Amino acid sequence: MRYSLIPIIAAASLIITGCSPSSEQSAGVASSPAARKVKIELASYLPATTHIVGEHIMHISEELDKVSGGNIDLEVFDAGALVGPLEILDAVSDGKVDAGYGSSGFWMGKIPSAPIFTAVPFGPSPTEFVAWLYHGNGMDLYQEMYDQAGFNVKVLVCGMIPPETSGWFAKEINGPEDLKNLKMRFFGLGGLVMGKLGVSVSVLPGAEIFPALEKGVIDATEYALPSVDANQGFHKVVKYNYFPGWHQQATLFELLINKDVWENLSETQQAQIESVSRAGIIDHLSYGDAIQARAIKENVEKHGVIVKDWSPEMLDLFRKTWEEVVQEQAAKDAFFKKVWDDLSAFRAEYATWGERGYLK
Repeated sequence: MRYSLIPIIAAASLIITGCSPSSEQSAGVASSPAARKVKIELASYLPATTHIVGEHIMHISEELDKVSGGNIDLEVFDAGALVGPLEILDAVSDGKVDAGYGSSGFWMGKIPSAPIFTAVPFGPSPTEFVAWLYHGNGMDLYQEMYDQAGFNVKVLVCGMIPPETSGWFAKEINGPEDLKNLKMRFFGLGGLVMGKLGVSVSVLPGAEIFPALEKGVIDATEYALPSVDANQGFHKVVKYNYFPGWHQQATLFELLINKDVWENLSETQQAQIESVSRAGIIDHLSYGDAIQARAIKENVEKHGVIVKDWSPEMLDLFRKTWEEVVQEQAAKDAFFKKVWDDLSAFRAEYATWGERGYLK
């Protein structure tokens, strides 16, 4: 099911109590829960200059400074500055860094259920996703996932982007035979689908994708929104850009905070971080949605991109293969099954409303 929805997320207004802030602690957060001024060092999976997806954590940092009256200093360090991108979850859990920003799907090798909390092939849509997170069992399961895997982190959703493009290719893909032995960068659960269809899948950080395309290490890639992909320059090497983004109709971004750091914050500071994170979702999503039409036009008119829609036959193949993949993953991992069963039950009930309440 694909719905065209406008998400509405209310960010709570906060009144900061008139307490005198303590001195800022240069080595991390203050030890007392009552302390009012803290510095949190954050390792980002993405460079802060990366359009939309990397820039967003800087927006979160700036908003926290405003909302807290300067009492929460979220200092953002670019990818690799403190720890390697793929080391962020372990580093935050171990207390080597205070916090991290990225997407849970990158921890797929450690936690099989992690990519469900980033993006799910063929839905849910953005509004349906946040409905499950905040008014279903989504956020409880998200935290439980990290807890039961032994990671000492507090997880918050702080961003979400609308549907991505589903790939950049050097030639047309007319049927499943054109996917065989293709070397492609592909992320998350969608990557498992492509792998099952004969694609040689790799997951590369954003900064490594263009050089890999240019050198022929990979033949094709998916990454993000049309405007993000344009900034990455993929059109200089591969010209065929396919839609819709069946693999990522909505993509979540997480803020991980070391649990000891989190528990040392005051209740007001915790509420400020939670509220700014929720408000960040609507900012991220609305900005991403607002500029993609222009980006697609510029890709075509200025860069010679050939925009293609997947045929109904190919979309049916992707969907059928996804249904096989999800059953295989559920059979392998009990917690994956638990999350998938809960999300599926929520979506089945939601459909009673979603299929009637919205124009299609």
